[in-house]
Amino acid sequence: MTSRALVIGCGGTIGAAWIVAALDALSKQLDWDPRTADLIQGTSAGAELITLLAGGVSVDELVRMQQGTAHDRRLRDHHDAAPPSLPPLPIPRLLNPGLLRSQRGLAALSGIAPTGRGDASWLARLAEAYTREGAWLNHPAARMVAVDTESGQRVAFGAPDAPAVSAATALQASWAVPGWMPPVTAGGRTYIDGGVASTASLDLLADHGFDEIYLIAPMASPDRARIPGLGGFLEDRCLRRPMTDILTAEIATVRARGTRVIAICPRVNDLAHLPANFMNRRARHVAFAASMHTARLTVSRALTVAAS
Repeated sequence: MTSRALVIGCGGTIGAAWIVAALDALSKQLDWDPRTADLIQGTSAGAELITLLAGGVSVDELVRMQQGTAHDRRLRDHHDAAPPSLPPLPIPRLLNPGLLRSQRGLAALSGIAPTGRGDASWLARLAEAYTREGAWLNHPAARMVAVDTESGQRVAFGAPDAPAVSAATALQASWAVPGWMPPVTAGGRTYIDGGVASTASLDLLADHGFDEIYLIAPMASPDRARIPGLGGFLEDRCLRRPMTDILTAEIATVRARGTRVIAICPRVNDLAHLPANFMNRRARHVAFAASMHTARLTVSRALTVAAS
């Protein structure tokens, strides 16, 4: 029997919408329920979605959530509580300047980001709505990735060697975008968004021996596609290009171990309909409607490439 993992990367409000469109296309083209994956791992917005999948939410209901028409009141409430398109003025206190010396790229720069003041309680409410108080997710192998600000190392909450925390704590930590959301302290350690180190942390599964891993990463474009316009140029240079470089190396590492990686990342047609600000909640319905069309071909091409 084929062992299969699902890995979902970061992406904010717009990225989450594109992920759901990709999940819908993937589940239909494979006739597969992503909830049945042997392991599911998410980072930031990806952690938000694996919280829902692990809580038993179907892909069809995720589609309705993005459309604002979910049957489940918990999903409608979560949809309506998405953060604003721009962050509140952060506290002028640096997260951890030591990361500038010990890390590279976005992880290093996050150390000198000011402390975010966004309200992350909407994430805690989501996790608590789909778990027992203080409990972990119901899926037997669900993981959420964050970064320890002291060491700069990634932590996959839910993994056997990770600190034991509640799903609400892990989700808030994985979504703690520097300068936007506050860092999360648990067990004497402080954590921020896992996306500062890697958009999906695919390499954390390199030695797990899966036959195949389905990877959905809205913040990476291995074919160097980018969002049009000046905003897209800045997004590409500051975020998409460095995230793509890290993910490309991770894909190579995992494939070298003998695991088949099916990488689903937005292409030119996808990005043409997405705003440069991936937190733009006002654009999410239009972006999602477009993604439901473009993601079908993107997923189809990814499956074809993987099979060749």
